[in-house]
Amino acid sequence: MAAELDRFARAHPRSGELHRQAKASLVDGVPMNWMVRWAGPWPLFVERAVGAHLTCVDGHDYVDFCLGDTGAMAGHSPAATVAAVKRQLRRGITHMLPTDDAIAAGAELTRRFGLPLWQFTITATDANRFALRLARHLTSRSKVVVHDGCYHGSVDETFATRDAGRVVARHGSIGPAVDPALTTRVVDFNDVGDLERALDDEQVAAVLIEPALTNIGIVLPEPGYLDAVRDLTRRTGTLLIVDETHTICAGPGGMTLRDHLDPDLLVIGKTIAGGIPAGAYGMTHEVAGRLSGSIDRDESDIGGIGGTLAGYALSTAAIRATLGEVLTDDAFDRMIPLAERWEAGVANVIGRHGAPWHVTRLGARAEYHFVARPPRTGGEQAAHLDPDLERFLHLWAMNRGVLMTPFHNMALMSPATTAGDVDRHTQVFDEAVGALFP
Repeated sequence: MAAELDRFARAHPRSGELHRQAKASLVDGVPMNWMVRWAGPWPLFVERAVGAHLTCVDGHDYVDFCLGDTGAMAGHSPAATVAAVKRQLRRGITHMLPTDDAIAAGAELTRRFGLPLWQFTITATDANRFALRLARHLTSRSKVVVHDGCYHGSVDETFATRDAGRVVARHGSIGPAVDPALTTRVVDFNDVGDLERALDDEQVAAVLIEPALTNIGIVLPEPGYLDAVRDLTRRTGTLLIVDETHTICAGPGGMTLRDHLDPDLLVIGKTIAGGIPAGAYGMTHEVAGRLSGSIDRDESDIGGIGGTLAGYALSTAAIRATLGEVLTDDAFDRMIPLAERWEAGVANVIGRHGAPWHVTRLGARAEYHFVARPPRTGGEQAAHLDPDLERFLHLWAMNRGVLMTPFHNMALMSPATTAGDVDRHTQVFDEAVGALFP
């Protein structure tokens, strides 16, 4: 680790100098606190990013498998999105009124996910907040169920875990608004009985899920689990909200389309606008019908749902272009085989060096875990996290021109990623694991 830190420092003097300058005006020298999680002694400062590559201010080129932690899944600055944004910049960025781009964006989301009616937000976090508010409004129930190890943005109710059977704030949760035990019930992923017990008293407004855990590390659903979730929520009058913000990697309509899921509401963000801030939530006709007339028109701007820039013109123009011309069905047909190639390369390296690890893939996304078999719950995956080992592997890769997501061991394919990019990672990963298991 010491050698890799020294190698990084010697190769990135300009980023180091900018980081020192940044400390005069930015907390910890970064514009957002999680940027301190990058593996180097300071973060890379970026000169430009195009497609699946970026160049830092010190002139080094990187194959980017982080892709803005899914925010740049369409690739950096995709031409169609950039062109649409440029057109809209000349026509007006925001004006609290719709354009026809919103209609086209909503229709495309319906085509992909099946839910007929949509609203737009700035982020998936907002979309999750609003969906939970609507669920509590419709059911007159106060509780929310989430999976242990979940991530749904900075939604207060979701920063919860269990300790000795009691719901508590997740480690690292900063200034919880309330005791999460008052709002949230936490269940293990893939545990039908656990969910059944949580819903049994019919006090839960909504179950908010990723159909596969992603942020803790990819944890895939066991056969029949998602069907059981849908059955239990229906039987108990609980709304099912599916968050596809990361699992859109499974295909053009995420796991909802691929696995024929049937949620009451669906949330997505990050990917859909090619890097322009945007999110969306969709709902069934039944949910929309229950909402009809229940929200006072004269109070629709102060009820806790909305935002001055929600659905703004620039974002809907970017969504229309990104979904219509970049993250297309054909693009996924190229991206998913690349992820399969990445998965096979990593699995081969792990096997040859005898590392007690495993690699898991979800569509165009793949990740290695520091455990020999696939984890089945978030808690099981969390028990095998190793931040020092993770940092070493990421730093080794970064020093050799490959970027991984700093928060976990995830690699994401974009429409611009190539087989050569994937093979570059396999080579670098092989060298790193060889250094650990000589």
